[in-house]
Amino acid sequence: MRILVTGGAGFIASHIADAYVDEGHRVAVVDNLSRGKIEQVNKRARFFKAELRDRSRMEKIFRAFKPEIVNHHAAQIDLRKSVADPALDASVNIIGSIVLLELARKHRVKKFIFASTGGALYGEQDYFPADESHPIRPLSPYGIAKRAVELYLFYYQAVHGMNYVSLRYSNVYGPRQDPFGEAGVVAIFAEKLWRNLQPIINGDGRQTRDYVYVGDVVRANLLALKPRVSGAFNISTGKETSVNQIFSALNKITGAEVKPFHGPAKKGEQRRSALDNSLARRVMGFKPKLALAEGISLTAEFFKP
Repeated sequence: MRILVTGGAGFIASHIADAYVDEGHRVAVVDNLSRGKIEQVNKRARFFKAELRDRSRMEKIFRAFKPEIVNHHAAQIDLRKSVADPALDASVNIIGSIVLLELARKHRVKKFIFASTGGALYGEQDYFPADESHPIRPLSPYGIAKRAVELYLFYYQAVHGMNYVSLRYSNVYGPRQDPFGEAGVVAIFAEKLWRNLQPIINGDGRQTRDYVYVGDVVRANLLALKPRVSGAFNISTGKETSVNQIFSALNKITGAEVKPFHGPAKKGEQRRSALDNSLARRVMGFKPKLALAEGISLTAEFFKP
C-alpha cells in the first residue's frame, strides 16, 4: 500500500515509517522539520518538506504520491506550549488536521490513522486503568485539540465513509525521543545522568504514568492497517510507574551517583495516569511485549555518549 506518514522525521513516526517500509509498503514522509530530523527519515521513503496548513502544497503532495493510507503524527506536541498559546495549538493540531482530512476525502484515502492521546484526553481519572468509555475531560488545549480531531474523524467516517483508527497513546518513550524538550522524562533523565548532571524531578516524584515503549506503539500502527480495525483504542501497558522509579532505574543503569533533586510541582500536571488496553487486545490483537526495565535500558543505551 501507499502510506503517507506525517511527522515522519520525528520520534514516534520515524519508527513507524521504518516499519512500514520494512513490511514492503511504499511510504512518503511529510515533515516541516521544526522538530523532526532529516537523518531520521527512512532512506527508502519519499520525503516532502511541507507545512500541513499549506493547502496548495499538500494538494500537490497528494497528487504526486496518491496515498491509500494516511498516518497522521505531525503535531504541536508541547502541552505547556498549548496552555501558553491555545490559538497556535489549535491552528496546528486542529486546522492542520482538517486540511489533511479534506485532502484524504477528496483523494479517496481508504483509512486515516491518527496519533491521539490517552492521559491528556481523560484528565484526572475516576478509575485506574481508564478504558475508552472513561469520561473525557482534557485539562489542556493540547488534549482538547486531540479530542476535536477525533470528533472530526467520526464525522468523516459517518458522512464520507472514511475508515479511521485513533490510537490513544499513554506515555511513549524510546530511542530518538527528544531529551531537550519539556516532555519525555526517560529521555531527559537518561541524557543528563550519562553526563552525571542533575535532572529535576517535578514535585515529589510520586506522580505516575503508563510508559509504553515506542516499539510496541509501532506494532499498534501496523495492526491498525487491518481493514476490520476501526475506532479509538488505548495503546498502553495498563501499569503505573512513578517518576521516582524512573529516576532510580536510570541512575542505576548509567552508573551515575546523582541524588534525587525535587523542584516545584508543575501546575495542572496529572497526579496519576494509566490506560486499559483490553479493547486493543481484543479487536486489534495488540499486546505490549517489552517490559519497562528492558525498554528503559534500550533507551538509555541510545543516549549513551
